[in-house]
Amino acid sequence: MLQIDDHPLLAASVFRTTFASPLGEVQAPADWPARMGLDAEAPVARSEELRKAVRDLLRHGGYKPTGRGKPACEYLLRAAGEELLGSINPAVDACNIASLHSGLPISVVDLACATEPLRIGIADTDATYVFNASGQEIRIGGLLCLFDADGPCANAVKDAQRTKTSDETTSTLSVVWGVRGFESQVERTATWYRELLAACGASTAEALIK
Repeated sequence: MLQIDDHPLLAASVFRTTFASPLGEVQAPADWPARMGLDAEAPVARSEELRKAVRDLLRHGGYKPTGRGKPACEYLLRAAGEELLGSINPAVDACNIASLHSGLPISVVDLACATEPLRIGIADTDATYVFNASGQEIRIGGLLCLFDADGPCANAVKDAQRTKTSDETTSTLSVVWGVRGFESQVERTATWYRELLAACGASTAEALIK
């Protein structure tokens, strides 16, 4: 069960994925590397209007989505443009493909590493968390985040290291950080994202929301 705090701009799509085997044993389709290119065909498309709307979404609580704190989809766009966007695992790759082409940031967390209750809301002013294996921290004050019982664990900029997927992952929660006014784009993105996961033999289901 997931609680989503009231927010005037958020139009998130949240779903759970179950893989038939641990991620380390799951094979992604052979065409996925090509799908990580900027010119790959996709049923969704980025736009400048959406880019601005996503930044406004993140800015609403007081966070500044600029520099190293910009939305993850903007990082993906740059990496793909420099041909640096590579494979991590099928769960993350599907997320990255959908996010790159839609222009919507997406989080994916390992549900075995997250402790209920789960909630989406704005982080406290002084909130931080470690986002990579090197122990680097990101300041997330005022930023919309996914929380578990231990605090914030994912957002539209960088997900927390403690709930990231691994070769042992079998179940994930994905959050498409959508914006009101772009509900159709959010729906199409989530549908395509789930189709990508299904191509890996995974099953998906809408998250139960309070």
